[in-house]
Amino acid sequence: MSLKITRRSALAGAASLPLAAAVAKPVLAGGHGGKAPAPIARSFKVGDFGVTTLLDGSVLREDPKSIFGGNATDAEFSQVSAENFIPDDSAQFYFTPTLIDTGADLVLFDTGLGRGGIVKALEQAGVSPEAIDVVVITHMHPDHIGGLMTDGQPTFPNARYVTGAQEYNFWSAMDAGNRVGDLVASNVTPLAEKMTFVEDGGSVVSGVNAMAAFGHTPGHMVYMIESAGSQLLLTADLANHYVWSFARPEWAVSFDSDKEAGSATRRRILDMLATEKMPMIGYHMPFPAAGFVDTDGDGFRFVPVSYQMMG
Repeated sequence: MSLKITRRSALAGAASLPLAAAVAKPVLAGGHGGKAPAPIARSFKVGDFGVTTLLDGSVLREDPKSIFGGNATDAEFSQVSAENFIPDDSAQFYFTPTLIDTGADLVLFDTGLGRGGIVKALEQAGVSPEAIDVVVITHMHPDHIGGLMTDGQPTFPNARYVTGAQEYNFWSAMDAGNRVGDLVASNVTPLAEKMTFVEDGGSVVSGVNAMAAFGHTPGHMVYMIESAGSQLLLTADLANHYVWSFARPEWAVSFDSDKEAGSATRRRILDMLATEKMPMIGYHMPFPAAGFVDTDGDGFRFVPVSYQMMG
């Protein structure tokens, strides 16, 4: 499918990001005032690799239909919600970077909101920011690049950085005054000398390969993790909600720059995961963000991990 993403459509998608609403105040892993959950890290095994999901934060948002059901009727949205025992007027968002330990490299995928949650979650996992060898940015929405810098300095000072070439080229060319472009300029561009760019099929390290999943953003990538005959797909923002985006992958998602391409990519990859019975980790899935995909009528359902993949 040829993409039809213009800067205007990309900006329209960016304007409705989960981080964009000033009234939505994230509850960070680590918390404050004794009301937030402790920093959380959950570890799994994929072949010989260690995989740890890291809860950077969580936030409650109102009016989820405007986000996840752009071309659904109110009745359809309410029915799918009721069938899955969730309200149709609010949704809990989760922000979950993932750490892969290959034995040779510590590879961190995405960096969170930029309010300290990722460092606290890494601390619970027993990993210092200085120990990270590679930081992969799946795409450049603010809730994925916010944690790249701390007080104007790289949060992961010894890392090299990897992202999609198309993604970097698009956002780094934004004019000043665009919210995402300005954050890319402050958090990503200063790291350019330590950055390499991957295309579809490109390798980050041995056993970690990029897969094009365009539509959410112009260069959005997912990543296949392979070790000792086992596979897991890091789906990033392929599907932003564990019910609506699975049950009705054709429903337009306001975060997607290209709604048509986002829906087509979502269905294609969810179908692959269901067919292959391959586990996945999704950035916005309920923590610990790992699970499986099954077919359900003309759509799919997310099956959360329980005790599978335990090391």
